[in-house]
Amino acid sequence: MCGIIAYTGERSAGPILLDGLRHLEYRGYDSAGIALQVEGPGLHVERATGKIEGLVRRVEGRLPEATSGVGHTRWATHGEPSERNAHPLTDPERRVALVHNGIVENHEELRAALGDGQTFASDTDTEVLAHLIGRELARGVDALEAVRCAVGRARGAFSLVAMPRDEPGRLIAARVGHAGGIVVGHGEGERLLASDLGALLPHTRRVTFLEPGELADVRAERVCYVDSAGAAVEKAVEEQAVSAVALGKGRHRHFLAKELHEQPDAVLDVLRGRYLSDPFRVELEGFPLDEEGARALRRVVLVGMGTSLLACSVGRHYVERFARLPAEVDNASEFRYRRPVLDPGTLVISVSQSGETADTLAAMEEARAAGCPQLTVCNTPGAQATRVADGTVFLRAGPEISVASTKCLTSSITALHAIALHLGRLTGRLPEELAAEQVRAALHLPAAVGEALELEPQVAGIAERYARFQNFLFLGRGLSYPMAMEGALKLKELAYIHAEGYPAGEMKHGPIALVDESVPTVAIALRDEVFEKMRSNIEQLRARRGPVIAVVSHGDRSLDGVVEELVELPAVHPLLSPVVSAVPLQLLAYHIALERGADVDQPRNLAKTVTVE
Repeated sequence: MCGIIAYTGERSAGPILLDGLRHLEYRGYDSAGIALQVEGPGLHVERATGKIEGLVRRVEGRLPEATSGVGHTRWATHGEPSERNAHPLTDPERRVALVHNGIVENHEELRAALGDGQTFASDTDTEVLAHLIGRELARGVDALEAVRCAVGRARGAFSLVAMPRDEPGRLIAARVGHAGGIVVGHGEGERLLASDLGALLPHTRRVTFLEPGELADVRAERVCYVDSAGAAVEKAVEEQAVSAVALGKGRHRHFLAKELHEQPDAVLDVLRGRYLSDPFRVELEGFPLDEEGARALRRVVLVGMGTSLLACSVGRHYVERFARLPAEVDNASEFRYRRPVLDPGTLVISVSQSGETADTLAAMEEARAAGCPQLTVCNTPGAQATRVADGTVFLRAGPEISVASTKCLTSSITALHAIALHLGRLTGRLPEELAAEQVRAALHLPAAVGEALELEPQVAGIAERYARFQNFLFLGRGLSYPMAMEGALKLKELAYIHAEGYPAGEMKHGPIALVDESVPTVAIALRDEVFEKMRSNIEQLRARRGPVIAVVSHGDRSLDGVVEELVELPAVHPLLSPVVSAVPLQLLAYHIALERGADVDQPRNLAKTVTVE
């Protein structure tokens, strides 16, 4: 979850590293630091707690000139957020500076093996790697071999970049396991390394992705790759199409606001070239099964974490309705620990915005070991999930910088709708008239999402009235239940308010005991087959003086005078309502967070990509 940036070339490294850290700050903002290769002392290290600007203020006007360096922004795992635990870290003799993302699971064992005489300057698991590398360098071992030996002794999933003091212009990168990716950027007479493609885009679109078990020996003029055994590996340079301009905030105050308002285009980009109208059907590039393979399936398992898990919960409905296959949803962090029953007749669909989520990758490995065909829904070209899966449906949503996911949620639900329709056609279980109905409805989605964004002034007014409350309930049934969960999650993430999402039928089995005038409920009460049951739930809340904010279908005024607040969605097919109902819930959490003065782009204790378990 930490951010890594490194540079070697002819330009001044300091400003490049600081700018790269700004692009990476969403991955962690407990502390930050840079190390530069300089004449004389060899390594110049600067570190500061808090966000990147604190580091910038500390080094302003006094950075030495250097053409190589490494930088890091931290999300704390081992050791509290403090300057002593900030990266880069060094060995005691300062032979190497190291930045690291991930977890060294056996760090205590390695510390013990180094001996009682070894002095550690931090509480981190990372520092043991710096000591191991430094010890090898002291013995005269080449830097690449020193790093390879050190990571070979470590257990866990992580990536690192090491900068040896005595070899100006040389950097060594390594990736161990499926967490914590590393991207190599190729410029003219320079090379960059980063944990995220976005940090490289201001400088180059020509990149190479490290696979698990690979190391890169990087100099300004060339890069050599080896595997964990030290054997040479040939790797291609890929040209990325995404523009660095897409990483700015544009006219918006926050990345979150920008990404909220990009949702009509993001949903359109999922549909583009996939939802066809002559005849009405869905065609997916990258789908791993043909008709024979699809008809051999006995079930589908969808896995994800956080917001992606809630998208999977909607996708389950789609798979069962359109492909008529039994579908299950699993939290990726629990999937492998319950020894799931898997076989080649199970299609595993994973959803991960980054494609680097550690638990999701672990679940995918479990599925691969069982011989399951796999499809992943991902927003990041070259991500590890796209390399493990047999096929990928890319979201094409563009960079999502804010920690709280918005456009990748609505895009993921749309992609899962497409997958289910395509799978239904392959299995022969999807009636043509239902396919045509759904394609027509989906083609209206971008306009409906745009209309939902026009609710912002109304939702902002509701947020102003409800920002003082400390507890919320969110209720929904059927397809609206995952959105109730998502609404609660967004309020927790952004506004630091305790919120719980429940299936409305569960309300009388406990949660109603919490309801009084101090606990508002957001009820998603759309005109579908369960509307009357939702109305009954709302009446029960009102009988206990619980304030209700109701999200209702287009044109439905039946709850006027019954609830305190009424948010009317634009017209949309009931099966696609989650894509649209997500928007006012996102807006509500955003504006309540603003009212409470919270940092909406970088909520406390959170990071964008969870690359550690």
